[in-house]
Amino acid sequence: MTYLRAVLNWLGFSVLLLLDAVILLILLPAPYRWRNGYNALTARMMLTCLRITCGLRYRVTGMENIPDHSVVVLSNHQSSWETIAFQAILPPQVWVLKRELLWIPVFGWILWAIKSIAINRSRGSSAMDQLKEQGQQRLQDGINVTIFPEGTRKPWGSPGRYKIGGALLAERCGVQVLPLAHNAGYFWPRNTLAKKQGTVDLVIGKPIDTDGLDANQINKLAKEWIIQTSESLKPDTH
Repeated sequence: MTYLRAVLNWLGFSVLLLLDAVILLILLPAPYRWRNGYNALTARMMLTCLRITCGLRYRVTGMENIPDHSVVVLSNHQSSWETIAFQAILPPQVWVLKRELLWIPVFGWILWAIKSIAINRSRGSSAMDQLKEQGQQRLQDGINVTIFPEGTRKPWGSPGRYKIGGALLAERCGVQVLPLAHNAGYFWPRNTLAKKQGTVDLVIGKPIDTDGLDANQINKLAKEWIIQTSESLKPDTH
């Protein structure tokens, strides 16, 4: 039954993503908010698809902590779930990601159309310059910049090393950091289509003021909150 649910979910996702890519390409001449709005709608439909096909729900705590101005969002990275959910739950936002993802048919079109920040990680300091330049522009445009400091998905309960890029961007632009923590990796582990039934918990923390802090201090505060909060989230399998 788990395998059948996963297949049905994959089929539903495939249809929604293909439609999303086509509509976003059609909307390229339109204002960005139109593309962002339709992409957020697709994300909500994908979350509904997860609930119907796999019995996977979600619960959000701390919506009142989302500010009405652009911020750098830092979150743990365990699953594909958060890449869907953040589009539906947060205000207009873009990811920082490796440029190779733009080369994936359909999925890459979507990332490009919603103005994702694609960097060449092999370029070292040049990649950081790309992040700072493009990230600052997005923030000035009122778009939140979402970064996964661990860089790649980590198993549930095994946090990785937190890279400093997001904190450097927040320091340079003088914006707050919005920390997020979740336990999605328990229900939808990396490298598998199978999902466990239950409820993903997502906690949105209070914004971290960066005035007077350097990037290392910002990164440390965000990391400590994210790890402590995610470790406190016991999986709800009901």
